[in-house]
Amino acid sequence: MQARQALADIQHLLTHVLQAPSRWQALAPFADTDGELAAQVLDEAAKFVDSAIAPLQRSGDEEGCRFDAGKVHTPAGFRDAYQAFWQAGWPSLSCAPEDGGQGLPAVLECVLFEWLAGANHGWTMAPGLLHGAYECIKHHASDELKAQYLEKVATGEWLATMCLTEAHAGSDLGLVRTRGVPQPDGSARVNGSKIFISGGEHDLTDNIVHLVLARLPDAPAGPKGLSLFLVPKVLPDGSRNAVVCERIEEKMGLHGSPTCVMRFDDATGWLVGEPNKGLNAMFVMMNAARLHVGLQGIGLLEAAWQKASAYAAERRQMRAPGAKDTSLIHDHPAIRRILHTQRAWIDGGRVLAYHTALQLDVAKHSTDAGERAAAQRWCALVTPVLKAALTDQGFHGASACLQVFGGHGYVREWGIEQIVRDARVAMIYEGTNEIQAIDLLVRKVLADGGQGLATLLTTLPGTAPSPAASARRHALVEITQTLAIAAQSDAELPYWVADDYLRAVALVLLDWAWCQIGAASHGERWNAPAQALTQWVLPEFDMRAAILRQRIAQSLEIKNKLAASA
Repeated sequence: MQARQALADIQHLLTHVLQAPSRWQALAPFADTDGELAAQVLDEAAKFVDSAIAPLQRSGDEEGCRFDAGKVHTPAGFRDAYQAFWQAGWPSLSCAPEDGGQGLPAVLECVLFEWLAGANHGWTMAPGLLHGAYECIKHHASDELKAQYLEKVATGEWLATMCLTEAHAGSDLGLVRTRGVPQPDGSARVNGSKIFISGGEHDLTDNIVHLVLARLPDAPAGPKGLSLFLVPKVLPDGSRNAVVCERIEEKMGLHGSPTCVMRFDDATGWLVGEPNKGLNAMFVMMNAARLHVGLQGIGLLEAAWQKASAYAAERRQMRAPGAKDTSLIHDHPAIRRILHTQRAWIDGGRVLAYHTALQLDVAKHSTDAGERAAAQRWCALVTPVLKAALTDQGFHGASACLQVFGGHGYVREWGIEQIVRDARVAMIYEGTNEIQAIDLLVRKVLADGGQGLATLLTTLPGTAPSPAASARRHALVEITQTLAIAAQSDAELPYWVADDYLRAVALVLLDWAWCQIGAASHGERWNAPAQALTQWVLPEFDMRAAILRQRIAQSLEIKNKLAASA
């Protein structure tokens, strides 16, 4: 039961809900990219994903990657599929034409990678970091490095990795020990070990460009002492660099993607960006990756929903309420509730992700300073929400879809259990979802006392909110303001409530997305998930708001007692 790409749904969301073609055509680089051209691109992308990538989903999971004395062999068909992928120009959709790209809007690339993740998450891990690596090299590398590597990465001829994590340094990158020692010729000797490196070694491309966080000899301690180095698998003279894959991990899922332990033994690399400012350069790559990970959640949930919906339309069990004979399980209210609820998250999540992709282009290309500032505010605040909320729903929603199958979902035959296994890691990598929540609340919202979030909520474009939606927005602003006051005397408070806060923001934004869908969509296809949103999704906001208010009140009560006893 192979998922097919929801081309008609996505065309509707892009064209009628978001009016995306007119929005991107207002930006000079995309003035000639009309809706018809975009539709042709997506039509061809859907055909490629369905014919070349999706058929390798189960076989890649069952065969897995094989490690042999430092070499990694990917499952049968993976290399041929990747070679066809980059040679057809798919990795370079949104890269600049002068770098070998096609110069198309970022949202088209987002749709492509959403589809790829849903069709074959393990295979998609290989090109998943390409765009982030491209942006990092383009904006921070020297002209010499760009001449050597930028086009190869932009086109996907060479794949790239992001080497951050070490055995003792997961989320706390300030503990990184890998060293980079400058050489007289301008290069550096890089020494150290990295773990959990997706695609650190493989046979898909002839070269791999590693972007490695390391310390210069005189670097200060902590994250402010990190620099970024470009360390290729194969050096410009064709010789093999001193980069060694020690092993690949045995994982819960993503068996088609090699997760490597990498060792750099006096490997030759070059500094990217300024000394001791490696995180600044790396965050360009990480922010692009976070949006793509959010899209993975959507793609995986769509694939799970398609399998569950098809099964529910064929399988007969018991009698539904009011039926005289054995019913399709789709006719049982409990099953419809599961399917419609997940559909609400998929459709609303798509609107949020695609709108964010459009805002990325506005922030980069608009000639209006106010538009650029508003777009940057949206991306800064919403990207961590999308990464966390959509990957959370991708896993838990896929698990709910497995429930539709009953016992059949727990065996391999139907493929739904693989989606559940593969989806789990997206809640962890590119910054755990807890880290995303802390980033949102502590670093983004409270940094200006909540003013940026309040501005975002009061300037949301499109259809006017319903009274209930307006009340939720006002409640979120009020909670934010109270939280900002309480946090001044309780430094731990934001960290206790960050997860609940992010979830509350996600629900308000999902509600906004469905307001836009409802204004442009009609019929049961859209009405059923809209009703599910109202009945079973949005009521969670009141629960999260109650948790936040209770924890804030407790903090303020403790503060008042301490003041009274002083």
